[in-house]
Amino acid sequence: MKDFAAIDFETANQEHSSVCSVGVVIVKDREVVNEIYRLIRPEPEYYSYWNTKVHGLTLEDTMQADIFPDVWKDIMSEIEGLPLIAHNAPFDEGCLKAVFKTYQMDYPNYEFHCTCRAARRVFGKELPNHQLQTVAMRCGYDLRQHHNALADAEACAAIALRILD
Repeated sequence: MKDFAAIDFETANQEHSSVCSVGVVIVKDREVVNEIYRLIRPEPEYYSYWNTKVHGLTLEDTMQADIFPDVWKDIMSEIEGLPLIAHNAPFDEGCLKAVFKTYQMDYPNYEFHCTCRAARRVFGKELPNHQLQTVAMRCGYDLRQHHNALADAEACAAIALRILD
């Protein structure tokens, strides 16, 4: 796969619609051509202790951020026609569908691919697990800021370039 957009969402709470940050890495002809990182005011607008513990974001970080439709307007043109790739794609695709539903936006049926599933096929029991940081390291990418949406999208792109055809 030579053209795609790697994407990662972080959520504020247990609701899939509560996206509070997004990272997108645009790859064309197997080269990274653009990276996008945006904070998003989540809906519903509260943070659970556990989510903040994972990614470090709080209500203070996003209270002045744009809402999802405004953020997505900027991203939409960048990813148009590209398949989306995520590590554990069911989570990120679920977030995207949930936030589209929350804001009553028409979901364009994005094509999603999952680097976690691909890693299970390619590496099997060679790895102790198939978590993003483990697979990224096996593919030669040192993920230093795990759970930062852009860092996770960069790791996902590196994995995809290595193992997806």
